[in-house]
Amino acid sequence: MTNATITSLKNRRTQYALGRNSDLSNDQIDALIKEAIRLAPSSFNSQSSRAVILFGAASEQFWQLTEDALRAIVPAEAFAPTEAKMRAFAAGLGTVLFYEDQDTVKGLQENFPLYADAFPTFSEHSAGMAQIAVWNALADAGLGASLQHYSPIADEPAAKAFNVPASWKLRAQMPFGSHEGDLAEKTFIADEGRFLTIAA
Repeated sequence: MTNATITSLKNRRTQYALGRNSDLSNDQIDALIKEAIRLAPSSFNSQSSRAVILFGAASEQFWQLTEDALRAIVPAEAFAPTEAKMRAFAAGLGTVLFYEDQDTVKGLQENFPLYADAFPTFSEHSAGMAQIAVWNALADAGLGASLQHYSPIADEPAAKAFNVPASWKLRAQMPFGSHEGDLAEKTFIADEGRFLTIAA
């Protein structure tokens, strides 16, 4: 059976070797990312996901700020691989910073107290769905990306540099760009340890 969604998921891969060779304009990519986040589901239709979309020098600035923050805590003799990662991320077309709006979460907790303890977890679910929606959309557009987690190290520098609202909590970063290297084959653990199928 052919299924477009499964094909898209198969095409989505982690790409660290990023470049700036794309026929898509920044405006087209920006619109694609925004539409993917709009269409991603969220519990209680909370629409709690937020994004800061960085291109060019702004993306480079984010990774330089992150590198500077990491340099303060990573031993100098071990910093070379970290520096190389930051430069690789900055070499792409841009970066999506994924946030979750904590004011939205608090509002849901107040309006639905029975589920108050669950809403932070539901927010993380929304974040993950927004991230995979964007990643798949970029992959379908022929762009490579990877998902990074440099929080809380990058939170304060990014907030100051890009005037991010105080209620937005940084959850992940996605550098993206053209494919400039080979992609590794996907590997999977055995189905027997992962799935239970029960038919009545």
